Amino acid sequence: MKYFLDTEFSENGYQRIDLISIGVAAEDGRTYYAVAADGWAPEHCNEWVRANVLPHLLPANPHDPYIWPRAIIATDLAAFCSLDGPPEVWGYYADYDWVLFCQLFGRMVDLPKGWPMYCRDLKQLAGDRRLPKQESQEHNALADAVWIRDQYRRLTEGAR
Repeated sequence: MKYFLDTEFSENGYQRIDLISIGVAAEDGRTYYAVAADGWAPEHCNEWVRANVLPHLLPANPHDPYIWPRAIIATDLAAFCSLDGPPEVWGYYADYDWVLFCQLFGRMVDLPKGWPMYCRDLKQLAGDRRLPKQESQEHNALADAVWIRDQYRRLTEGAR
């Protein structure tokens, strides 16, 4: 099964990339969204993150619990992404997203048994083709993950 991943994060440009939120959209329509309760602090975020990411941390249904410690997010994602064998994970400009995803489990070698140690990238699939502008809320990890899933479908329609 394919899973489409996006994260929102804070970075200092040197050694730190801190997960703020993560969204995953499965090809079967299921979604997962969480905001990390630990590992980052709003006061350490740069102005761009404060203006463009932090205001959009609410889930689609505000009654759903969505703020979890990173260890709980890892457990949730291991279950969410293991329904049909090892996941095939896709992102968009996904290098930092993949690092943050893997770090939820510890080191890359700590990923669940049988999972790939790489992420596929929609940008590589798209090449020079322009993708449509995202109509949903940009910089919300779940909205971005759903957009990635939808663009993957658009690019691969008829290619099978």
